[in-house]
Amino acid sequence: MRLLAGGSRKLALLAPSAPAIPKFFNQVRVDPTRSDDLLAESQRLRGGVYLRDGAIRPDDLTDGRHELDIDHGGWHLLVLDKDDRVCGCARYREYPSHTRFSQLSVSSSALARCNLWGSKLQAAVESELALSRRLNLPYVELGGWALCEQIRGTTEAFRMAITAYALSQVLGGGVGISTVTRRNCSASILRRIGGRPLKTDGSELPPYHDPGYRCEMEILRFWSWAPSPRFRVWIDEIKAQLCEVPVLTKGVAPLPWLSPRYSRLVSSNNACAVSA
Repeated sequence: MRLLAGGSRKLALLAPSAPAIPKFFNQVRVDPTRSDDLLAESQRLRGGVYLRDGAIRPDDLTDGRHELDIDHGGWHLLVLDKDDRVCGCARYREYPSHTRFSQLSVSSSALARCNLWGSKLQAAVESELALSRRLNLPYVELGGWALCEQIRGTTEAFRMAITAYALSQVLGGGVGISTVTRRNCSASILRRIGGRPLKTDGSELPPYHDPGYRCEMEILRFWSWAPSPRFRVWIDEIKAQLCEVPVLTKGVAPLPWLSPRYSRLVSSNNACAVSA
C-alpha cells in the first residue's frame, strides 16, 4: 500500500497550530487562508454526506457546512482528489491528561444520556483517562469521518483508518476513543484494525441507537501502540511516508483545552435504544 504514489488521490493534514507540529514533517506550510478553505471544504463534504445518509437535518448545517466547535484545535486528515478538492476527511483531537469526562464530545452522546448505560460509559471513559495519565499520553477523540460517494467502497476508508494509527504514533502516541456508525461498515473497519468496545466491570458497552444521527453507533477505544498485529507492517509503511505529506497550519494559535462547546444538536431524551 503506497501512500504517496499511485492513483489520483493524495493525503494532506491540517494542524491545530504550528507549535503542535513535530519536526518529523518535512512539508509544513503556514497558510491561514488555505487552511480555512480546506477545513470549510471538509465540513461541507461531511455535511453533504451526513445529510444524504439521513444522519442530520438541513437545519444542522450552516451554508452547507457541518460545523462543530471540536473541529478547531484538532488535526484533520484529508483525502484530496486530482484537483486538490477534499473527498475524504477525519478529525484527530488530542486532550491533555487532566481532561474530565464532561469536556469530551462523547459525554454528549445518546449513550451518555441513557439512564441505564450513561454512568457505565462515564466509568469506562474515566478508566481510559486514568490510563492516559499513567502513561503520560494525551487522550484522543477520533471523529468527523466522511468519504464522498465516488470513493465509497474503495480501500480509502481502510487507508484513512490505518493512517490515523500512524499519525497517532508520529504525534507521540495516545489513548483514544471514537464514536462510530455501523452504517457503511465504519465500525467494522475500525474493529478489524484494532478498535475495541469500552468495558466497565468486565462487561462491554453495547452498540446503541443514536436518535440525533438516526443510526446504530458503537463507541470504540484504541491504543496507538496496539493495533491488530496483521496491520502493523502497513501502519509502519504509512508512518514512514507521512513525513512527506503536506501539513498546513494557520500559524501560532492557542489550543482550546478548556470545556469546548459542542454545536451538534443532541436529543434531550434520557432514554436510549441499545442494540442486541
